[in-house]
Amino acid sequence: MSKVKRLLQTYNKYIAIPWRDDAAAAQRVIFCVYDENEERIVRAKLDEFEIVTRQSGHDWAVFDLTDTFANWLSPQRYARSYFQKPQLLSSFLPKYLDFIDQQFSQFLVDHSANQNSVVALKGVGSLFGFLKVKDVVDRLAPQVRGRLLVFFPGSYDNNNYRLLDGYDGWNYLAVPITADKEL
Repeated sequence: MSKVKRLLQTYNKYIAIPWRDDAAAAQRVIFCVYDENEERIVRAKLDEFEIVTRQSGHDWAVFDLTDTFANWLSPQRYARSYFQKPQLLSSFLPKYLDFIDQQFSQFLVDHSANQNSVVALKGVGSLFGFLKVKDVVDRLAPQVRGRLLVFFPGSYDNNNYRLLDGYDGWNYLAVPITADKEL
């Protein structure tokens, strides 16, 4: 059985467990962790994650981060300058996080996300080099009344998450779902 199929099975077991109403924002975050080489396969299987979520009696919505950087930067007055001198961009990146936050807030309203909804984040790898996933999750998680599901291409070991295995990771209290470990 493929790792992605095992990941889906583990997620299915977890999402079927009744939810606590009094969980804090950090406790409502789920990380589906998979090898970054399987990103396309996971994206192709998102419909299956939706099916098992809905079979468990929950609503489903997917927020895609993939194009957010381009959508944020392209209308900026000095976008051309940032492409020519990317080092100038670092002081401007907190505004990118604000942009994601605003887009996500509107997304939740548009999709009527409630305490029974699973809101999935895909395209997290596109943040690499711009923002830390931890900062994005910390900003978005309190807005989700149900569960925030993060599709995370990287690794997880001893509560340490590493995006794309490219730099030092961080500790986070989210529920990790992997293909290798049963809940």
